[in-house]
Amino acid sequence: MHAIEKILARASGRERVQAGEIVNAKVDVAMIHDLTGPRVADSFATLGAEKVWDKSKIVIIFDHHVPPPTVENAEGQKRLREFIKKYGFINVYDGGTGICHQVLPEKGHVWPGAVVVGTDSHMTTHGAFGAFSTGIGHTEMACVLALGELWFKVPEVLKFNITGKMPQMVMAKDLMLKIASEIGEEGALYKVTEFAGPVIREMSIDGRMVLCNMSVEVGAKASFIEPDEKTLAYIRERTEKSYPPITTDDDYEYEDIIDIDVSNLEPLIAAPHSIANVKSVNELEGVEIDQVLIGTCTGGRMEDLRIAAKILKGHRVNRNTRLIVIPASAEIYLQAVKEGLINTFIEAGAIICPPGCGPCFGGHMGVLAAGEICLSTGNRNFKGRMGSIDSLIYLASPATAAASAIKGRITDPRKYIK
Repeated sequence: MHAIEKILARASGRERVQAGEIVNAKVDVAMIHDLTGPRVADSFATLGAEKVWDKSKIVIIFDHHVPPPTVENAEGQKRLREFIKKYGFINVYDGGTGICHQVLPEKGHVWPGAVVVGTDSHMTTHGAFGAFSTGIGHTEMACVLALGELWFKVPEVLKFNITGKMPQMVMAKDLMLKIASEIGEEGALYKVTEFAGPVIREMSIDGRMVLCNMSVEVGAKASFIEPDEKTLAYIRERTEKSYPPITTDDDYEYEDIIDIDVSNLEPLIAAPHSIANVKSVNELEGVEIDQVLIGTCTGGRMEDLRIAAKILKGHRVNRNTRLIVIPASAEIYLQAVKEGLINTFIEAGAIICPPGCGPCFGGHMGVLAAGEICLSTGNRNFKGRMGSIDSLIYLASPATAAASAIKGRITDPRKYIK
């Protein structure tokens, strides 16, 4: 069996499961955020349940619209707070703590072998820690809150074997865009994307989370990286949970294995309006941009801020471009302050926003007007994602974003190798 099958077998009380089967699995962690929380509360009320299944296994995070920019957002958060008070939820992280996909592992709510669900499509992120993690709807979440379990179809597994050596100024985002360009937006539909090989073993936890996060952009139900010492070191610092090692059997037959050598990988960009519309930075170099966003759950971690600050140090943001920097969590924000990165960003002319999703979901703090162009480290670039439906979003790595902010147009970050 694959490790994911073993996780689902354990959670459903079975010896074995295989791809295509339907299983009813017990959930270890359920996450709700402020965007979907009010609808979850409404659905839970409709069920008529009198209590939640296990308050210690439910996590609520305010991250999408913080602070709330509209009366509608404020009213929704008020309803969610009333729901929290009514049922006495204890794992509540208010606005400013950070983006849910960063906060969950930081606060010890993810571990190898766990079954994790959340009302957000990018829950695939937590496959980076060897968990089975997936996004669900608000009605499904209401059932999880009442019962503590949910049915799943056991997915097939698509394995990416990544070899070679990552060139300078090429990051995990570039690798994921390469994968998206090869298999398309539905290339991993309802499958698990597993990332393996020497490049993944060398890759930071930050980089691994980018790959797993964006797996949903190619259709994946979940993602997976086999836990190693890097994983365990991260987890041990954040939780005392015990978990058995989970590995894939040697005779497991993958749905497919795709080999990718990154030795000659270039900085890549997803042009509007598709994650799979990928071009090399040189093909788009010179495209003028109104805004650069360095942040989100695929570009706001320490690794991202460090490389962006390294490029920006001693430079100013172009006078015709605005740069927004949003750390993915308060923990990251504080570390960036300690390392002087925030000083570097401010001195370069950047706007620093509080930890959260920011404009990535079209919420606030940087939405785009009609005709404006943004180069973002986010994970989606479809129409209207960051404001006006008539704006344009290009996706790139933090390195490419920082270099482009200096020039005011899409720029190859390799020009800033020091």
